Amino acid sequence: MQKTHNTLSEKIRIQSVELLNKHLAAAIDLHAQVKQAHWNVRGPGFIAIHELFDRVSVEVENFSDMLAERAAGLGGSANGTIQVAIKESFLIPYPLGIADESKHLFAVSAALAAFGGSIIEAIGKSAEIEDPTTADLFTEISRGIDQQLYFVESHFAPLKVDPSKGN
Repeated sequence: MQKTHNTLSEKIRIQSVELLNKHLAAAIDLHAQVKQAHWNVRGPGFIAIHELFDRVSVEVENFSDMLAERAAGLGGSANGTIQVAIKESFLIPYPLGIADESKHLFAVSAALAAFGGSIIEAIGKSAEIEDPTTADLFTEISRGIDQQLYFVESHFAPLKVDPSKGN
């Protein structure tokens, strides 16, 4: 750990840096997964989905920066290499060889949801170790992931509603 005037104890900072780096690895993986979809999507809605995936990837990359900068700001190291991301990411590998837009939409939404679920757990863990600022950072990322998931899932065809069945 680097010297810092941060008022959190070193024990808390070490735990927070570990949690931040866990999610940094996954965010780097998530960014690459969304770019994979961006580069390979095909279908009638190509341009809209291609551009959507590009915007989502930019947002996810911003989340990576936020995680890395918080880890460094706490006196830790941001472990953001591809090698670390490959080793440490908790996301399932992105399916290769697909082109169909619906399959990419499903895969990207699943990856966003998995990352988002872990971010929610990290909010609680940060609060538990008494680092409210890191918990707040994870909360901000959670809101952003939820918004990106909404944008991606909005491209799924809506379910048919049958008013006679009350739905």
